[in-house]
Amino acid sequence: MPDQAVGTEEAGGAHGAPPAAVRVEGLWKRFGEQVAVAGIDLELPAGQFIGLVGPNGAGKTTTLSMVTGLLRPDQGTVLVGGHDVWRDPVAVKARIGVLPEGLRLFERLSGRELLAYTGRLRGMPGDEVDKRATQLLDVLDLAGAQHKLVVDYSTGMRKKIGLAAALLHNPEILFLDEPFEGVDPVSAQTIRGVLERYTGSGATVVFSSHVMELVESLCDWVAVMAAGRVRAQGTPAEVRGGAPTLQSAFLELVGANERAAGQNLDWLGGGAR
Repeated sequence: MPDQAVGTEEAGGAHGAPPAAVRVEGLWKRFGEQVAVAGIDLELPAGQFIGLVGPNGAGKTTTLSMVTGLLRPDQGTVLVGGHDVWRDPVAVKARIGVLPEGLRLFERLSGRELLAYTGRLRGMPGDEVDKRATQLLDVLDLAGAQHKLVVDYSTGMRKKIGLAAALLHNPEILFLDEPFEGVDPVSAQTIRGVLERYTGSGATVVFSSHVMELVESLCDWVAVMAAGRVRAQGTPAEVRGGAPTLQSAFLELVGANERAAGQNLDWLGGGAR
């Protein structure tokens, strides 16, 4: 299947349709001699659950970091809600929420204090911050731990308080880097329910993952990355094509089947030799 296997004109902006939630054109990022993102184009439709998928090292985190203004690209443009991320950063940051990889929080604050601080940073009225924080803590099953220091939170609790902070100002677009990584099934179900409710209201979620079963069950739109390039994008059915599952299509797109077939480990097992 060729690169950019599915066209993007339908994603938004054509024939008088609303602009795409995210439009990426010619995005490049190099770290020394290593090319992390190699001139990708993406057009992600608004109001949908979008999965950015690929194996480790595919460029997903680098792409999300550039899209959200955390990392400056070497070349290319990124429009979020029609605003240029680097020319109009204030307008973009007011419209987005971000749960980054390697989430770093103010760990000597309690969960409630963290949300209060986040709200003040965004210039929200104190009463509104308190009301939304109470609701988010309750819905995310953190009310009982709201006065506990974040440093003592489990991985799942940290992901949930990070999600609460990202949602507090009611962004138009939410970017999540591996939001279910290391999260127990109960917390994962809670996070999933909140995200489905959020997209059901017309907002957009863009999240990265390498768990195809999760992506297939959640996403309305998928972009597959490998080696810093977009291999395919479209609805799960479009990306799957004639393959029986999204997982099998993914493995073909990223070339995993060929690599696996070339392995020769006939010495492995059967006791020491």
